[in-house]
Amino acid sequence: MSRLIYSMSVSLDGYVATPDGSLDFVHVDDELHELFNEEARSVGTMLYGRRMYELLVAYWPTGDQDPNASPAMRDFARIWRDKPKVVFSTTLGSVEWNSRLVRGDAVGEVRRLKQLPDNDMDVGGPTLASTLIEADLVDEYRMYVNPVVLSGGIPFFPRIGPRLELRLLETRRFDAGVVYMRYERPRS
Repeated sequence: MSRLIYSMSVSLDGYVATPDGSLDFVHVDDELHELFNEEARSVGTMLYGRRMYELLVAYWPTGDQDPNASPAMRDFARIWRDKPKVVFSTTLGSVEWNSRLVRGDAVGEVRRLKQLPDNDMDVGGPTLASTLIEADLVDEYRMYVNPVVLSGGIPFFPRIGPRLELRLLETRRFDAGVVYMRYERPRS
C-alpha cells in the first residue's frame, strides 16, 4: 500500500497563504530547495487541485530554461515536468505536462491509488489536502515553518471534528530560519 504525504510551506501560526492567496512570505534558499527536490524525487505521483496545478504549471514546465534559476530550481523543474501528476478539477478542460485530469470523486480515486504498490503520493494545495485529511487518507505531514506570523489566511489544517493524533518523525533547521517538521499519522 502506498502512502499519502501532505507537504507545504507554512507560517508560524499555521497558514499556507495570506488572505489574498499570496505566498510571498515563503523563504526558499538552495538548501531548502534541495530538500524539496529530494522529496519530489521520492514520490511516484503528485496530486493537485486546480489552483495549485495552475500556479505550478505557470512556471515549472520551463523553469529549467530560466537564466535566473538556481541549479536547485532547474533540477526541480525537470523533476516536476517528468513526474506523473493527477489534477482534481471540475472546471479545467485539460491538463498537460505528464498530468491526468480527474473530474470525479477525489477521495475514491486517492483510495484506489493508495492500493497501488510503491506509489507514494504528495498532495499539494490546502483545499485538496483538506478533503483527504477529513477522509483520514493522509499518512504523513511535512511542514516547512517560516519565521512569520500572518494572523490569517488559508490554513494548513482544515477544521476537523475529532483531534488528529500525530507522531513526530523528524525536525531540521535551515539557515533561512525555516524549520522542517515531519509527522506521521499512526495507524492501528
